[in-house]
Amino acid sequence: MSSQQPLEPEFYQAYNEIVASLKDSTLFEQYPKYEKVLPVVSIPERIFQFRVTWENDKGEQEVASGYRVQFNSAKGPYKGGLRFHPTVNLSILKFLGFEQIFKNSLTGLDMGGAKGGLCVDLKGRSDNEIRRICVAFMTELQKVIGPNTDIPAGDIGVGGREIGYMFGAYRKQRNAWEGVLTGKSTNWGGSLARPEATGYGLVYYLEAMLKYVRGNSSLTGMRVAISGSGNVAQYAALKVIELGGMVVSLSDSNGSIVVPEGSNRGINAQQVETIAAGKLKFKTLQQIITSESSIFSKDHITYLEGERPWTHVSRVDVALPSATQNEVSGLEAKSLIASGVRFVAEGSNMGCTPEAIKIFETARLNATSPENAVWYATGKASNAGGVAVSGLEMAQNSQRSHWTFEQVDAKLKAIMHNCFNDCIEAAKKFNNENIENTLPSLIKGANLAGFIKVADAMIDQGDVF
Repeated sequence: MSSQQPLEPEFYQAYNEIVASLKDSTLFEQYPKYEKVLPVVSIPERIFQFRVTWENDKGEQEVASGYRVQFNSAKGPYKGGLRFHPTVNLSILKFLGFEQIFKNSLTGLDMGGAKGGLCVDLKGRSDNEIRRICVAFMTELQKVIGPNTDIPAGDIGVGGREIGYMFGAYRKQRNAWEGVLTGKSTNWGGSLARPEATGYGLVYYLEAMLKYVRGNSSLTGMRVAISGSGNVAQYAALKVIELGGMVVSLSDSNGSIVVPEGSNRGINAQQVETIAAGKLKFKTLQQIITSESSIFSKDHITYLEGERPWTHVSRVDVALPSATQNEVSGLEAKSLIASGVRFVAEGSNMGCTPEAIKIFETARLNATSPENAVWYATGKASNAGGVAVSGLEMAQNSQRSHWTFEQVDAKLKAIMHNCFNDCIEAAKKFNNENIENTLPSLIKGANLAGFIKVADAMIDQGDVF
């Protein structure tokens, strides 16, 4: 496969990252059979593109392109989210589906990789119109999914409301109540801890990183910069606050809120919950902090219009990019390192640009000791908590049972810690770096561990021969 394809830049960025990790290791040297897997796993098993039409509130017909990329099913039924956003295109969905293959395998659960979505902007639309959009989308999607074939979930633009509308449409069109979507309401088949899962899981992965380096997983007193203000960022922030860390930033596509240098107060839980409520109404951060001025004290929060937080946070220990792809540039990576960052873990998919990753990895290799290293974790491992609990929701649906929040949360933490351990083990086993004074590469470890699990399944089943 060509390493360059200008029509699909996001997909080839994800592809090239995997290739770089595999080739910059001893995997193919130790096990030549795996080299044959790469060109096969890099092409989706099938792609569906379909027309979605609906009537808007003005009585006018609208039309948009819908997609489902069923990338790989060697490890289990296709699993991956649905994204409703005006930026949705085939390149982005192929990149997300490709990443999903290896992310899902890292959970240790039986799930393949897929992604789908609709090129639409839901902002400003009524609930009734959104319901019509969801029904129209599911009318086509239901032809290619099922509880043992493909189980979609939510993603950007698709939350509990949209999952509910789509599940209702599927149930009526197929005359079947099946666990065909995850992220459902707990009143009708959903799992407790699913909304929290990606953000909580991100922090559990961070805890494992901290324990490996420092001998304990405490976040007490640590300054944590977070981007985004959606589901992942909200719950990551709440978990950081619960564990004693100080959240120093959040953001959206219009700007950022940052805790100024010298302030000893971070963004608090009430403020995060206020932001969450505002985001459900499609409000911007600026609108939320303006309308709720009594909650957002100006003495310890600054709003920066049109800016991402990374170059504006002073002294920071941890960075958790949790907004969207390529949200940390090379320049911003350098700024974070200058601000003292030691741990970077992605809550978003492919949150850091290749330039940023190279800078973080160079800082890791050049460290004089593990305590001074910058340690970067790729999203396919660190944000796997969401799909992990989706897998647990599938298990509960199959059993027709419900687990407590504490049961699900404990399983989530165990999955994230096991994922970290798998990444460390693979990084060490296939390492070709001198890491006497620093730490193993978590990006290589994640790519290697995820790839090997999928490759073994594909070889066993005759997909590669």
